[in-house]
Amino acid sequence: MVSETAQTRKRWGINRTAVRMTLLVLTSLLSLASLVLPIALRPTSYTLNVGDVAPQDIQAPRTLTYESAYLTDQARNAAEAQVAPVYLPLDPTIARRQLSKLHVNLNYIDTVRADAYATIDQKQSDLAAMSDIHLSSDTTRQILYLNDASWQTIEQEAVNVLEQEMRNPIRDTQLSDARRQIPTLISFSIPQDQAAIITDIDTPFVAPNSLYSAEQTDAAKTAARQSVAPISRSFITGQVIVGRGQVISQEDWEALQKFDLIQPANNRNDIISTATLVILMSVFVAVYFNRRRVSPMNEIKGLALICLFFLVFLVGARYLIPNRTVLPYLFPMAAFGLTITALYNMEAGLILSLVLSILASYNLPNSLDLMLFYILTSLMGILILGKARRISSFFSAGLAVGVSGMAVVLAYRLTDTSTDLLGMTTLLGAALVNGVASASLTLLFQFLFAQVLGLTTSLQLLEISRPDHPLSQFILRNAPGTYQHSLQVANLAEQAAESIGGDGLLTRVGAIYHDAGKAMNPLFFVENQIPGKIDPHDDLDPATSAATIIQHVADGVTLANKHHLPPRIRDFITEHHGTLLARYQYSQAVTQAGSPDLVNPDGFRYPGPRPRSRETALLMLADGVEARARAELPRDETELRSLIKSVFSFCEAEGQLDDTNLSLRDLALAADSFAHTMRNIYHSRIKYPDAKASPLKTGIPIEAPQPAPSSLPTPKDQP
Repeated sequence: MVSETAQTRKRWGINRTAVRMTLLVLTSLLSLASLVLPIALRPTSYTLNVGDVAPQDIQAPRTLTYESAYLTDQARNAAEAQVAPVYLPLDPTIARRQLSKLHVNLNYIDTVRADAYATIDQKQSDLAAMSDIHLSSDTTRQILYLNDASWQTIEQEAVNVLEQEMRNPIRDTQLSDARRQIPTLISFSIPQDQAAIITDIDTPFVAPNSLYSAEQTDAAKTAARQSVAPISRSFITGQVIVGRGQVISQEDWEALQKFDLIQPANNRNDIISTATLVILMSVFVAVYFNRRRVSPMNEIKGLALICLFFLVFLVGARYLIPNRTVLPYLFPMAAFGLTITALYNMEAGLILSLVLSILASYNLPNSLDLMLFYILTSLMGILILGKARRISSFFSAGLAVGVSGMAVVLAYRLTDTSTDLLGMTTLLGAALVNGVASASLTLLFQFLFAQVLGLTTSLQLLEISRPDHPLSQFILRNAPGTYQHSLQVANLAEQAAESIGGDGLLTRVGAIYHDAGKAMNPLFFVENQIPGKIDPHDDLDPATSAATIIQHVADGVTLANKHHLPPRIRDFITEHHGTLLARYQYSQAVTQAGSPDLVNPDGFRYPGPRPRSRETALLMLADGVEARARAELPRDETELRSLIKSVFSFCEAEGQLDDTNLSLRDLALAADSFAHTMRNIYHSRIKYPDAKASPLKTGIPIEAPQPAPSSLPTPKDQP
């Protein structure tokens, strides 16, 4: 049957996994939104049409020369419009046909005039019925009353005038002019009234004799269009395509299209492709950290803050970088990875920086060089920063970011003909400033996040581990024995933490201050008592004596708060005894009472809590091993390892390690580390002879000193 504690841990593990998955899904959705939604200060695409007003200055994201279909078509249309219609040469057949019609109509008029049986009215009606000539009643009356000589003159002149007119090319566009020209062709010897009759008779028969050729005209227009060379437009990076408030013309809209700045009405494909990348990155992160189990994946609060921090950098990049020339190289992307590394570890910083760099540069005009710029600068900075244990490490990391960024700029821009010397210098300077900004922001972020998360950074640990720290000096002056004991325990715990991959620096600093409360009442603790002096516990009953001993935990927390030690260091103070009993005082109480049933063990129990991390658990074990070894003085390797094993077994049996994630392998490595360190502590010493006089003055030869017997075996004596 699974115990209640095991069930609780299992349930909490399931809940923690659900929370982690929820954070991952939520972060992925928000990342997708930041990539597909138009949040950029200068978007990569706009929903604009011809006739719309530009909401802002739209600049060319890159240098581009393209053939403008719109301008070319305009120029070709203009050339086509200048082509005159093409007409065929004069067609004499048309002139003969028109003259023939004129003769037919003149003969008809002769017949009507010669009809002796018709009246004037009947003759006028017959003349009005002609289909080719439409004469007025006055003109027909005048024709009927003319004598034969005058009419023959009119007939002859009408034929001559029409023949003369039709000998000239007449186009359909010139017909009116040709008909108006008839009066000028009539002989001036003919009276005006008869000339008017000739004009009325000839005008209907003047027809175009040079016909329009649609085929030849189209061919001429095609040749004119083909003679116009394609028109190109050129833009350099940063040049304004459309100014803010300007109405989008067809020419502007075409340029925006060439730069892919016009958002398509249906961007389903963009959403699908972006979602695919985001899902891939999410699966990669989930699988990697599930396999590796590295911090901060086990801390929900820290994981939530990292997700928020990731989104802030991603949204900031997508808001500021698009359609900028210099700003992408100024954006301190490396600060994200450096901060994660300073707060947690290098591995988490490397992986998360890789994902952020890929997403931030995705689908931008110069995405390849930007992605490599962000990835390489972040990785170089993280590798140089390392464990971030010195201020100089941050500045070295910033310099690495700047120099690697300059190298990427040279690699990708030096061969780019569109980047001149001034542009290259600007980008190199921006990359260097990026490094300085990244390091500076990392110092600020790691301090702020450490306060929010209760984390202890390496810089804080190094600061409070200095021997001149006020609390360290207080312990040294008031409780020198405790101070020395703490240093011994710190050496043990630090080496063990390093052996299992824990935080050695945190463990060492926590061990230095774990017994700080003893400095409040130093004489109540054996390591601070002078041999031969009265033990204060001799005058106290076991319960009071135990309470005094246990009080050093609360006193330690008080001193830690007074000196502003980080929360993680306070954990070492409260957890290093867990919920164990003050066994010596408890045994005395049982002896005095005569039966364990008459003594309440809770009055002799430390308040706890039990160790909740590998580091505090190692401190508990190291504290127990050091105390037992100092009391029992093991004589050889076997006794030492037996002592260590008994301490480990006791803590496990008491359930003090249940809230940690120490594995059996971790415990085995820690035990080996303790044995190795303790063996070095209790190594043999050289016994020097009494020096009553200086051998340099007496001339007495110096004999080689012989090693004294050791309480522990030398390496050659080990089994």
